[in-house]
Formats: sequence, structure tokens, C-alpha cells
Amino acid sequence: MKPKFRLFRRGRVFWCHDSQSGRQESLGTKDRTSAKRLLHARNEAHTVPFVNLQMARAYMMAADPKAASRTWRDVLTEILKLKQGETHRRWIIASKDKAYAGIIDRPLIETRAEHLLRTMELGKVSTNVYLRRIHNFALDMSWVPAPIIPKRQWPTVRHRERRAITFDEHQKIIARELNPERKAFYELAWHIGASQSDIAFLRTEDIDWGQRVISYQRKKTGEYALIRFDETIEAILRRLPKDGPLFPYLRTVRPGDRATEFMQRTRGLDIKGVSLHSYRYAWAERARKCGYPERFAQEALGHNSKAVHRAYARRAQVVVPPLSAYESQQVTDLSRQIRFPGPAVVTSPAATELPPTTIVANL
Repeated sequence: MKPKFRLFRRGRVFWCHDSQSGRQESLGTKDRTSAKRLLHARNEAHTVPFVNLQMARAYMMAADPKAASRTWRDVLTEILKLKQGETHRRWIIASKDKAYAGIIDRPLIETRAEHLLRTMELGKVSTNVYLRRIHNFALDMSWVPAPIIPKRQWPTVRHRERRAITFDEHQKIIARELNPERKAFYELAWHIGASQSDIAFLRTEDIDWGQRVISYQRKKTGEYALIRFDETIEAILRRLPKDGPLFPYLRTVRPGDRATEFMQRTRGLDIKGVSLHSYRYAWAERARKCGYPERFAQEALGHNSKAVHRAYARRAQVVVPPLSAYESQQVTDLSRQIRFPGPAVVTSPAATELPPTTIVANL
């Protein structure tokens, strides 16, 4: 292998020349023996990592023939094969991030931590999020022998601050909206808290008028959401088509375009800091303020994780009532029949020396 550095003298001082980059640097000595030792040390420092890398390639290629040539583009390709539906669409958008240009065709085995850090510096929040997933996928598949960046050293993901839309802001938007389909879309978003894509793709088949229930499968997670509707929501649904899609135009619009249309309306009303997703935050906060059971809220929002729901409702200001008030209410409830909307019937045991009471619960 040709040495990377060679020795030459300029005046009475010895210098070294980098044959790869062409850079020249003084060795700071006039003694030839000392200069040769410094030059040898530099060449040795370059040679040892190079030899180690070649040895690592040889060992890895023995187990995986593609180990030396597999790039981050190959990792993305394999990830996309495993995704479906809305998640697949999100990954396609993420794969087109311009910040990946510096590493997309770089072999995994030649990637160092500074390459990934530089990519995140050039990118946005989504770059950080998806690059972690790409890195972890390659690590789980044993395509990289060890973490390129240790888990604790990854830059913190800092999302833009989000908030719920208020009732007054919602009323302003509704009052100004002239398009009946879009107006009903915003009204339904306020009352059921679904994501914009889930509402846009609702069909009449998703409505059970007998049980007064709206049920749908979430586009993002595949989880089923069920929510019972009252007279207010019924009035909105009655204004929509009686067969097929409830929002025939909005379901054909890209999610980004629906968000842009909403932003145009908020800017016209000088409403700042909200998006269509703010309707989900608003629903969760309203549910928490009024003491709506968390398990019901999870069903309505289509969440399996309590942590996700609590993140949505973290800004809700809740005044906790005294326990004695709930105890007094329990005694009062047991003394009479309580009827909530819903088919399930539960018989409560005799408690506090009162006769058994039939409670119809909303499940």
C-alpha cells in the first residue's frame, strides 16, 4: 500500500505532504532522523485503522456477502417493503429528505458517528426521528456490528409546541366557513376528536344509527375507534350524504392540502398556533376537565397507550374535587336507579346496607 504521507524539506525545515488531499504541513524540526520518526508515526496511524477496517470487512463478508456494499439506501428500501397503508406513505416522504444526501449511498460499514450527526444538523425534527429508526433497523438486522451513535448520545427530539384549539376559535372558523362540506368536517372534528384523515374517509357504513355509534379503523395505527354520538353530532351527520362517503371531496384531497386550507382560514382570523391536529388535543383536554373516564377516552381516540392520551391532555387544567363529595354521591346513587345510555346492564352488590340497584352503564 502506498504511504499516505511523504517527506520533503523546505529551506532547512522538514515538511510532510498528504498524497490524498495534497495538504502540506510542517513537522517543526530540522533534524532528518526526528522528521522520519514523525512521518512514520503519521503513516502508521493511518495504516492501522485502514487495516482494521479491511479485516472487519473480510470477517463480515464471510457471514454476509453484501456487508461491504450495503448502503443506507438499501436499508430504506427494506424498511419500505415492510410498511403498509398510511405508514408506508409517511416513510416514502421521509425517504426523500434532502438531509440524507450525504449518507444515502455511503456503505454502512464506513459510516461514522459524525456522518449521522451532520445529517441531523442539516435536517429537521423528522430527520432525527426517522434516522433513529433507520439506524435501529440496521442494528437489529446485524448490518452494523455495533451502534454508530450510542442511544444516550442521540440529539434530543424537540417537537414544535402544540396546543388545543379553543371553543371560541372553533366558533370563529365555523361562522366564517361557507363551504357546507368543510364546515361539517370542522364541526365533526370538534365533537369526536378524530384525526383529519380518519374523518375525511368516514362512510355511511361506519354509522350505526340504532346504537348511535360511529366506528372506524384509524389510518395511522390500524386501531379501532368507537364513539357514541348525541343529538348535536346527529344533526351534523344528517346534513351529510345518505350513502357512500360522508366527505366525497375532502377524501380526495391530500392531508397536507387539507392542513393548508385550514391554516389559510386561521390566518384570516388571526388565530395562531393551531392546526387540524389541535382538534384532537381539544377533545382530550375537554374529556379530562369534565372527568371523562380515561379508558373511554382511549377508545374514542383510538389509543392503546395511556401515555399517548395523557400527552394530548397534558395542558388541561383540572380542579380535583374532594373525595368526600364522591363518597356522598356514591351513597346517593346506590339509593336510586341510575340510567346511562348503553346496552350493558350491571347489578351492583348490596353496599352501605342499601338494596341492590340495577345500573345501566355506557360501555
